[in-house]
Amino acid sequence: MPLTIRPVQNEDHTAWLPLWHAYIAFYKGSVSDAQTALTWQRILDPAHPLQAWVAEQDGVLLGFTHAFIHPSTWSDAGYCYLEDLFVSQTARGQGVARQLIETCAAWAKTQRADQLYWLTQEDNHTARQLYDRVAQRSGFIHYKHAVGSCV
Repeated sequence: MPLTIRPVQNEDHTAWLPLWHAYIAFYKGSVSDAQTALTWQRILDPAHPLQAWVAEQDGVLLGFTHAFIHPSTWSDAGYCYLEDLFVSQTARGQGVARQLIETCAAWAKTQRADQLYWLTQEDNHTARQLYDRVAQRSGFIHYKHAVGSCV
């Protein structure tokens, strides 16, 4: 069967969850069970701006992407931030990530966003090979500041 990219459905939770955990582990991160539950709740809430799609083939979820439109001081329409993108190890190199990005970009266009953007780690060389083919590097460096800490 061909690969299908579609919006996440409530019934996808059982298959989405291991992909989510693998994604967090890939980035050596930590997300509480409560935050994971809240993320899933937001994904399913039609009133919440977070959107999500899954890649499915033969009834198996191979990957997902989560994105949202946010206001921008540089744009009337706003920007689309592709916050999460993950493809299972067994499905990498088969065009799944590209199709998830293209789906997100098509949705952003329907929302009239001025741009779609995302972040990745510098050493994520495999993913960056795809990203360098489908998008332009912004040249910006990403900084994080813990809220409540002093500089």
